[in-house]
Amino acid sequence: MVKKRFETAVRHDQIAEAALDIVRSDGIKGLNVAAVAKKVGIVPSAVYRHFKNKSEIVTAVLKLIQTRLNQNYRDVIQRDLEPIEKLNIILSKHVELIAGNNAIPRIIFSEEVIGGMPEKQQQLYGIIRDVINNVASIVAEGQEKGSIRKDMPAENIAVSFLGMIQPAAMIWNLSDCEFDLVQHSKNAWMLFVDAIQQEPG
Repeated sequence: MVKKRFETAVRHDQIAEAALDIVRSDGIKGLNVAAVAKKVGIVPSAVYRHFKNKSEIVTAVLKLIQTRLNQNYRDVIQRDLEPIEKLNIILSKHVELIAGNNAIPRIIFSEEVIGGMPEKQQQLYGIIRDVINNVASIVAEGQEKGSIRKDMPAENIAVSFLGMIQPAAMIWNLSDCEFDLVQHSKNAWMLFVDAIQQEPG
């Protein structure tokens, strides 16, 4: 029974990875059960054993993105670094994840998600809330240590942090990856860190 559950989880991940790969090359319109089956190397009926339709596959892809974003946080939070250094690394990791996979903004900003069913919007909101909560926890740590200003709630600072990524990712996606997302993030970081640092004394 445990082996069966493991195999099912592995197949779920394979299908979600394949879907992400298809969106990377062909866009959200190229995503369908037949294309996913071909990518994984199985027959379409095998995909239907795990997902009823394209909508459920998109849900799995969003879960995969959420897992990776949360993993970035877990990787950084364990390091013995100052909170501001942790924030800088998380920003770099998130930007690297997006810049290395244009399927992520293509999925997140697609009509399938932002203009789709309420449950998809709630799922996207859950991803955003995770990022905000994770960043806010590091900001709160910095406020406690005196390196980050305390006159602004940690959550507001975390939303500003997200503002360095989300609009830039949308511009990057709309420009067909011509907009320099990585350089923008470096420039935006200098402005951000300047704004949140606690003034000495």
